[in-house]
Amino acid sequence: MRTPVRRHFLPFFAITSATLLLTACGSGSGGPGGADASGVAAASDDVPTADVVSAEKKDDAAAGLLPAGTRSLTVAVSVGGTPPGTTYLSDGRTLTGQDVDVTKAVANVLGVRLKVEQASFEAILPALDSGKYDFGASNFGVTDERRRTIDFVTYVNDGQGFATREDSKLKKITDLKQLCGLNVATGAGTTFEATLEAGRHVCTDAGEKAYEVQTYAESGAVWSSLQQGRSDVVMSTINGLRYAVAHQPGLIFLNEFHRLDVGFAFKKGTRLAPAFRAAVNKLIADGTYDRILKKWGTSGSAITTSRISPPELRN
Repeated sequence: MRTPVRRHFLPFFAITSATLLLTACGSGSGGPGGADASGVAAASDDVPTADVVSAEKKDDAAAGLLPAGTRSLTVAVSVGGTPPGTTYLSDGRTLTGQDVDVTKAVANVLGVRLKVEQASFEAILPALDSGKYDFGASNFGVTDERRRTIDFVTYVNDGQGFATREDSKLKKITDLKQLCGLNVATGAGTTFEATLEAGRHVCTDAGEKAYEVQTYAESGAVWSSLQQGRSDVVMSTINGLRYAVAHQPGLIFLNEFHRLDVGFAFKKGTRLAPAFRAAVNKLIADGTYDRILKKWGTSGSAITTSRISPPELRN
């Protein structure tokens, strides 16, 4: 959902360190003042900083499921600007967010080091098949279409929703036909874009003017489009939308539209999935998982058990 940022390599970090941090120094929209799925520039004092994961220790049972010789893994992240998505702390270097915390905690459980690379949201999934990254961690929704080429290990439940301006006549969006004739803003390469494009026919089938899908690689532009009247409604992540409307005047969250499991993304056929599933389930069992979601205000998105590439949730 974000603009491409300069790729860079980050040093390995020891999972046993009491001051474990994911750090970055890239430029572009992923820098301080950038925007995530909600598209709102984050104020550093709004970002929670409690360390809820570094005390997590290696679990030999989960680690034993890794392919032999696995000591480090490369993870791709798409950096945004607001919680709960991946953002920067006030130092402009240290990454934080719900996906970051879950990723660090899983690395602790598995006893592996992480090499972190930044990439645009839409670039990560295609790059997994080439082996450029071992996995991606950027709020990837699990859909049946994606499962054809990607394996997932679930760790939260989020999904799709809508937001608009307070002066809009729109109410709850339960059917895409309610969008006929409107301009709908969303992120490029996302499940939202796919859902909207697949549903465009509902308007013409009903003899109405189709809605226009306006996609933006820079997620801050999504919200500018809405605020300036070029778009009528935004479709994005449920948790991201809730944060956005709480931090921008004149906006309202309409409703959830379609819940989706969210997971780590891997190349199809990966041998890493069983270990990651065991690690997430360990975090659920020992309470670390609950502490992470509470920190980011997303406890309503908790899952009870991690699964490997489950079927897409149906409303």
